[in-house]
Amino acid sequence: MSTIDQLDLFAGQEPGFDTTFATARRVELDATSWVEHVPAWLTGGDRLLRALVAGAAWEQRLRRIADRMMVEPRLTAEYPDLGDAPDDLLRTAAAELSRHYGVPYDGLWINYYRDHRDSTGWHGDWATCRRELCTVPVLSLGAARRFLLKPREGGRSVVLTPASGDLIVMGGRCQRDWRHSVPKQSVPAGARISVNFSSRFQGAKG
Repeated sequence: MSTIDQLDLFAGQEPGFDTTFATARRVELDATSWVEHVPAWLTGGDRLLRALVAGAAWEQRLRRIADRMMVEPRLTAEYPDLGDAPDDLLRTAAAELSRHYGVPYDGLWINYYRDHRDSTGWHGDWATCRRELCTVPVLSLGAARRFLLKPREGGRSVVLTPASGDLIVMGGRCQRDWRHSVPKQSVPAGARISVNFSSRFQGAKG
């Protein structure tokens, strides 16, 4: 059974956003960095997941690690201009996030983790976050996967496990002083997509 066929097994619920952000839970990572988990911010996200799996401009990229070019263990679709987003629901989401967090989100970076073997290593979102303080929302769709954060200089990880429709928001100096990752796992898991909302304002040096 293909990934798209598997997605057809989910119930078809009309999508909607919690514009009150009532479920938001903020964790202060340190004096200047924070992460916020907003469970069930989007309901009925199975339609969006299916549309993105089928219609986003996916590509598998190469990345230089040490002296070798490695194939990234996930697929990526990038939309620097929100107007080119592959689904109107993403533009609605960006507008709600811009209103709530006071940041003009105008672009998307989307990752597709096809199963439990796909992952992303420790990193910060430097390319799209060049200001000292940045707010980066990430919308999860599909299978729950661990989302880890740890201090840049090393230390114990903070572990979040966003479900489909959950929002993870990194703020303050999180992109400078912390790193985040989605590790591989031994337990089988279905498709997961993460939608990162970016802003040209935050991508320009302050």
